[in-house]
Amino acid sequence: MTSLVIAEHDNASIKTATLNTVTAAKACGGDVHVLVVGEGAAAAAAAAAQIAGVSKVIHADGASLKDGLAENVAAQVLAIVGSGAGNYSHILFPSTASGKNVAPRVAAKLDVAQISDITKVDSADTFERPIYAGNAIATVLTSMPSRSSQCVPPAMMQQMTLVARRPWKRRQPWPTAARAPLWAAK
Repeated sequence: MTSLVIAEHDNASIKTATLNTVTAAKACGGDVHVLVVGEGAAAAAAAAAQIAGVSKVIHADGASLKDGLAENVAAQVLAIVGSGAGNYSHILFPSTASGKNVAPRVAAKLDVAQISDITKVDSADTFERPIYAGNAIATVLTSMPSRSSQCVPPAMMQQMTLVARRPWKRRQPWPTAARAPLWAAK
């Protein structure tokens, strides 16, 4: 089982969101590969190689990747995944504007489920994500046999500790007297 992490970078360094995504990929189990897409991003690829737990860095360089357009990045991800070189079980994107733009395109082309904004990896097929504006946490079990695509929030570790700040409370039923229908005779 190998996970592919799509790196967020500024062509010189790796952004913090990528580090959180690598942490989630390590929790999925297996090797972690990082894909650095962009023109002139050799320094970012070298920085990605220094991340603990990363076993391989793939650097895609080209003029069409200069601006990081979602269509071009998605095509590059699909070319890497479609080549069968890594046999990836998970493809993880940082849950940033760029990651949320590319991830649905990749998931749709691969015909796999996308699980957005995961805050915890319980196992390779079980994840936790916030629902109801963060008031509740859903445990999601995927039944996808091979690949799934996830977006990991940039502040994943902080959200895991702050998630309990507003626990979801179940409302208690009204007292019996208050339940009397309005049309009841008095």
